[in-house]
Amino acid sequence: MADDKKGRNKQADDREKRQRKREMEEARDRADEDKPMSGDLDNRLGDLDEALESEEYPVTTDELVEAYGDYVIQTRGGEESLEEVLAPTDNQTYDSADDARSRILGLIHR
Repeated sequence: MADDKKGRNKQADDREKRQRKREMEEARDRADEDKPMSGDLDNRLGDLDEALESEEYPVTTDELVEAYGDYVIQTRGGEESLEEVLAPTDNQTYDSADDARSRILGLIHR
């Protein structure tokens, strides 16, 4: 392209078009992202939150599932049992209710 005013204007126009196209693609990509869960995080655990507080620690994932696996938790996809939420994890040890709660909430936000 010639290095004259017309050529420089064309390059500037092309650059602006590419930038607008990138911005549109980024906005479209953001629209496809999962939306964060809203509302009170602790409330998602329902009765499980109280049960975790009364549990004796340390406790393992397997022990939590055995004791509370049927408890229902609010997730991105609706509702799941604690057993379903913890299914993809290895058997871990939790030292406190906060530790267990943090892990569970981390899993439901994936």
